Amino acid sequence: MDSHDDHHEHSLAADLTAMLNLNSDRRQTLRWLLAGASALPVLGCGGGSGSDSSTTTTTSSTSTTTTGSTTTGTTGTTTTTTTPTTGSCSVIPEETGGPYPGDGTNSNSSGVVNVLTQSGVVRSDIRSSFGSASGTAAGVLLTIKLQIVNANNNCAALANAAVYLWHCDRDGNYSLYSSGVTNQNYLRGVQEADSSGNVTFTTIFPGCYSGRVPHVHFEVYPTLAKANSAANRIKTSQFTFPVATCNEVYATTGYSASVKNMAAISLSSDGIFSDGYSLQMVSITGNTTDGYVATLTVAVNG
Repeated sequence: MDSHDDHHEHSLAADLTAMLNLNSDRRQTLRWLLAGASALPVLGCGGGSGSDSSTTTTTSSTSTTTTGSTTTGTTGTTTTTTTPTTGSCSVIPEETGGPYPGDGTNSNSSGVVNVLTQSGVVRSDIRSSFGSASGTAAGVLLTIKLQIVNANNNCAALANAAVYLWHCDRDGNYSLYSSGVTNQNYLRGVQEADSSGNVTFTTIFPGCYSGRVPHVHFEVYPTLAKANSAANRIKTSQFTFPVATCNEVYATTGYSASVKNMAAISLSSDGIFSDGYSLQMVSITGNTTDGYVATLTVAVNG
């Protein structure tokens, strides 16, 4: 059993210790150190709000309109149209990749692990493992739609960029690292952006583990050809979900552990999002029966 495999492997303290052992940049290490005290779990609903949140969201299957995109949802059917962004935009914050990136920057019990070099990692549906691994992550259906734009070019679409995305399963475990799923590589995948900078991933809604609000990790690469080495990434960040949506999902079968963990953390006490999350909060539509569609515009310095 590797050192990441105990039940409390995903506590904030464990993540902090692991991060200090990684080659993360100076800014991220300082953020974890400074956020340590305020990021301890506190009692209450996971619905803590940040003062800079300006995202309009809906958790039902009715229509919603958000800046930069129009999403129309009806029960059982969701259609999303993303329009190119022009003008000025704020670059999404740089964040830690965490202890479980699987991008060649750290190791599991078997040594350095890098899914970016494995055949089959370029895919849209990331629910199942690929290559020689087998297994499918169960959970509420989630479609993630990201639009990558270039802040250095009037926020024009960053066509042909690539995104590597990963997150935990509904039990809060990370494939390749966590006990019981070290032989899985599900909930990890790479997509090449189209001419409008759009990428789409089909996945499951992540669980909430102790010490962190639900979140998704991702890295942006300038091209698909360069998305085989973490040294080529131009952005590492995370995004999160509206608390009301999380609570809806966690009331369903299979997410019972997330209910307690979600009640003990908030966006304002989370070690990553406590300093603001307006650029990292998805807009979301859907329901637990038909699944959810989460959208986010991600500005990077392309």
